[in-house]
Amino acid sequence: MTNDMRTQMGSGKGFIAALDQSGGSTPKALSLYGIEESAYSGEQQMYDLVHQMRSRIMTNPAFNGDKVLAAILFEMTMDRDVEGQPTPAYLWNVKRVVPLVKVDLGLADEVDGVQVMKPMPHLDDLCARAAGKGVFGTKMRSVINAANPAGVKAVVDQQFDVALQILGHGLVPIIEPEVNIKSDDKAASEVLLRDDLLAGLDRVPEGHQVMFKLSLPSANNFYSVFINDPRVLRVVALSGGYSRDDACDMLTANHGMIASFSRALSEGLSAQQSDADFTATLQATIDEIYTASIT
Repeated sequence: MTNDMRTQMGSGKGFIAALDQSGGSTPKALSLYGIEESAYSGEQQMYDLVHQMRSRIMTNPAFNGDKVLAAILFEMTMDRDVEGQPTPAYLWNVKRVVPLVKVDLGLADEVDGVQVMKPMPHLDDLCARAAGKGVFGTKMRSVINAANPAGVKAVVDQQFDVALQILGHGLVPIIEPEVNIKSDDKAASEVLLRDDLLAGLDRVPEGHQVMFKLSLPSANNFYSVFINDPRVLRVVALSGGYSRDDACDMLTANHGMIASFSRALSEGLSAQQSDADFTATLQATIDEIYTASIT
């Protein structure tokens, strides 16, 4: 099974659906979906509602492995069921979509122009549970707000430290050092990041691979050096606050990168839509992101 997942993840045509909004971003995700904070009380109800939203997406006929290669899950989603099966098993067995899980616990306060990840004391336990549930890989996010060499290096060093820990559990990590698209020196940050990521790849043990999830670059094909690197299974792009149309336009110009969009995937979907309207909207979205991902 894992070899099939690796083949699909590495060379399949399509994109990754990011369904991993966590505590801090969940109210906003629900609001965009048409469910205001006044409609629920407490975290439990909030998480029940967001699971309903994600389940509606995952079970929709438009959502399958023909165009959606993989889905990144929030830990709580991984631990819940969809149509009577654990979510990872449902995704792979029913939809042929590779299950991944977000493992970070959010961002630390900014130092040296960056936000590294908060400590993850639960990481080994989470990875062991994920592997036991048939999850293929993980994702963790840091943020680069300024072109500070010490800051960018700290982000990359931490990402690879954690990636090696995850590789030890037989999972494939997605390293996500997001460059803030509103940064005044975004292009300069990308130069520092590319150099540090290249150096970091030397730490990947022979026979193992990582994935990169990167902000759409200021210069087209800026990350092409990673596309054919045997140590990198896939290079994916985050939408980072761009509208879906803008993100897809930029992605089309970056050959070999595929999408891993979150808000841009759920844009236009609403709890109030009929099933037919929901399916039509989701299908159009998937088609647009897929088309941009196969250039």
